[in-house]
Amino acid sequence: MNQTFIPCVLMRGGTSKAACFLGADLPDDKTIRNRVLLAVMGSPNTRQIDGIGGADPLTSKVAIITSSERPDADVDYLFAQVNVDKAVVDYGQNCGNILAAVGPFAIEKGLIAVQGAVTRVRIFMVNTGQIAESSIATPNGVVEYEGDTQIDGVPGSGAEQILNFKDIAGSSCGSLLPTGNARDSIDGIDVTCIDNGMPVVLIRAADLQRTGLETREQLDNDEELKARLESIRLQAGPLMNLGDVAQRTVPKMSLIARPMQNGTLSTRTFIPHRCHASIGVLGAVSVATACLIPGSVTEGLAKVSDASEQRLSIEHPTGEFGVMLACDSAGDVVNSGLIRTARLLFEGRVAIPGSLWAGK
Repeated sequence: MNQTFIPCVLMRGGTSKAACFLGADLPDDKTIRNRVLLAVMGSPNTRQIDGIGGADPLTSKVAIITSSERPDADVDYLFAQVNVDKAVVDYGQNCGNILAAVGPFAIEKGLIAVQGAVTRVRIFMVNTGQIAESSIATPNGVVEYEGDTQIDGVPGSGAEQILNFKDIAGSSCGSLLPTGNARDSIDGIDVTCIDNGMPVVLIRAADLQRTGLETREQLDNDEELKARLESIRLQAGPLMNLGDVAQRTVPKMSLIARPMQNGTLSTRTFIPHRCHASIGVLGAVSVATACLIPGSVTEGLAKVSDASEQRLSIEHPTGEFGVMLACDSAGDVVNSGLIRTARLLFEGRVAIPGSLWAGK
């Protein structure tokens, strides 16, 4: 049988890459769609040699975008995390890095018209039901990708894109602190379970006899540590209203330590079984938010102020991630913002075996 060719745009968003599709170009049936996405990425295979995935969770992602029928959004964005070495496609989370690719994609595909020097795209995040607004540079009637904004984890520079989030607390778990506590104990280890856009479990690295400053490679090869983290993660899932997370990529596990580069907090984050080269956008928002919560495991480690608006620098293995948080008079976080860049890498058609799906 001939291969099936599907229109596809590969885009970098922040420190990740995703195959971006118009919803109409993919199967309507979810089971068939999952098979298609696995074939697109070449999963399950640790090299993803038979697909366009990059053999890393950061490059095995999919964004499915459609025009929105909601009055408060321009486009709907469904994120899919395609597991590298398992036949699993997870829709249980957002991806804030790939969110940075959604607005440019929507403009490139004509889903939204350019509005002037800056085009604002209101994005409904289907996975969790929240809204984000992206401000994209469009000075000459098209998306501008080149600029002087640098983000750690990406070489060179690009055009600045501002992402603002509101009402993302409890996006997956139902509340900011899904256990009802700023601090819990699992396997005798103090943890903070939080969801301000991404479910994350924070653990002091020292409590697991680690420094929290290890390299990504050291942590990926630390089987004893990963076994302990997975035990905690599997127990945290039900406590965070996520149910059985054995086959899911949430919650993320983040080891924390004192900052070493004049930042707010140092992190080493697992997604969930491999150490992240940096930290995810919404994961950084959740970690930063935990730094402002009295009684969390960040107390005594994080460097924060009492200002109602502040920029928190979350350190990670390849640099830092800046998160802007605004608090109300009660000290609760009410707005989260950050700066990203994105770039269109290729536009064309990706081929899958025709026996999987004949196309539309």
